Amino acid sequence: MNDMKIIQTLKDEKLCSIIRGVEASSIDNLAKSLIEGGIKCVEVTFNTHGAKEMIEHLTKYYQNDLLIGAGTVLDSETAKIAIDAGAQFVLSPTLNLEVIKLCLRYNVVPVPGVLTPTEALLAWENGARMIKIFPAGVVGSNYIKQIKGPLPQLHIMAVGAINKDNIKDMLEAGADCVGVGSEIVSKQVVEEKNFDEVRSRAKELKMLIG
Repeated sequence: MNDMKIIQTLKDEKLCSIIRGVEASSIDNLAKSLIEGGIKCVEVTFNTHGAKEMIEHLTKYYQNDLLIGAGTVLDSETAKIAIDAGAQFVLSPTLNLEVIKLCLRYNVVPVPGVLTPTEALLAWENGARMIKIFPAGVVGSNYIKQIKGPLPQLHIMAVGAINKDNIKDMLEAGADCVGVGSEIVSKQVVEEKNFDEVRSRAKELKMLIG
């Protein structure tokens, strides 16, 4: 899948489920529950123990059902590990131009984390075609609307404190998609092996955004 198709998939699906802080042994049950809940895009964060192995596993067994990304990628070294594991898009909480450069070299979509218009434009000028507004839930949906005003060319993923109360607002304000963490996959729910709850949460958010 080329980079624009990956971005288009993220835009079409509107929702990316963030997998953070869970045990690698839960990845099969988690993947199946998310798929059954209607999720087609996932991100495994690199501050999760075993992230590389989880991305490799998802790529091997679920790539026909899921678009698989890597999150919390802070440097180009980690980006290369994620790409070698099979990640098709790479997200960061911050703007690191070396990460963008490396992703583009390997035809993987970089999604750098930005907040200010200056950072957003700098990311765009360096080749990032989707940027992550973080923490979106803190600054609010109107912030996204204001960013899109002078910078309509940006494809935006809203991430950080996204929940069922603000998810529609984010999309209606101009976000192309949202990244959702513990509202779907929480460490507690996974530790309790309550994968029915994961599936239920995923379905609820998918229904909310239509």
